[in-house]
Amino acid sequence: MKTIIIYVLARRAAPPLPIMMLHIPGVLTPEQVTYFRQRLAAAEWIDGRASVGAQGAQVKRNRQIAEGTPLARELGDLIIHALTKNPLFYSAALPRKILPPYFNSYAGGETYGLHIDGAIRHLVGTADLMRSDVSTTVFLSDPEEYEGGELTVMDSYGAHEVKLPAGDAIVYPSSSVHRVNPVTAGERVASFLWTQSMVRDDWQRTMLFELDQNIQKLRGQHGDSEAMVGVAGHYHNLLRMWAEL
Repeated sequence: MKTIIIYVLARRAAPPLPIMMLHIPGVLTPEQVTYFRQRLAAAEWIDGRASVGAQGAQVKRNRQIAEGTPLARELGDLIIHALTKNPLFYSAALPRKILPPYFNSYAGGETYGLHIDGAIRHLVGTADLMRSDVSTTVFLSDPEEYEGGELTVMDSYGAHEVKLPAGDAIVYPSSSVHRVNPVTAGERVASFLWTQSMVRDDWQRTMLFELDQNIQKLRGQHGDSEAMVGVAGHYHNLLRMWAEL
């Protein structure tokens, strides 16, 4: 009898990868930020626990604008329009669906403890569901307006604190553990939203984003050479392979 020996090569575990956090400056103009703050200052705020489950309610202490109100829809549409025309956001998130944005406020020690965003979100007013792949916070208060309130996102390399100028956004994977530190003075106002990406895997989205950004740099330096067209084709073939439509 002939003996067949099969060698199995053990694959070394890949090192932990940092999550992709992307700072997008100037999503909203200063004039838009002023308009948002004026409208929100006169709005009715509700308990932020209205939009989370039992687990999230244990660590969430803030206020928010109720879902589906005319004000939430108006301001949310402005944010979605600003984000979807922003090339950095589009490249990083590759959006398929965007949940209408929420608006929240933290003051007087309010905080949101460590949590992970819910995987499936309901589109208010419809029977549609969407998967949360990418989380985005658009800051509406400048850092000097409040103390504390950092968005802290955790990964294998530790905690990453974010506190950005009004109008700027931070984009990060919805699968990451994160929190909002207590606001000990002043008021932190922000908008937050979730995106279902055409590419659900964060590492694949990260590779596509980095490839796209380098293509843009090389195209600016060398134009559309034959090699550049080939690299761009490689990007689109990867997107074609990984995208879910």
